[in-house]
Amino acid sequence: MIMETASFTGLIRALIILVLIYYGVRFLMRLLAPVIVQQVVKKAGENIFQQQQQQQYNIQRQDTVKDAKPTEKKKVGEYIDYEEIE
Repeated sequence: MIMETASFTGLIRALIILVLIYYGVRFLMRLLAPVIVQQVVKKAGENIFQQQQQQQYNIQRQDTVKDAKPTEKKKVGEYIDYEEIE
């Protein structure tokens, strides 16, 4: 079995690669962050608009249902007034 040992140059090379990756990701995020935030805000605005439309539709629907079906009292029968006979 061949066992490789860590060397100082390998350590430096790994650190340089990590630093380059870090700055690369940071640079890309600076470029892409405004676009991502803009898309998130746009989607949130659309969701809020849809919720408002749904609420207005529900309110209008409830009003029309109330107007269309007036509450009827249940008719059980005629009321008969009895008088006592002595």
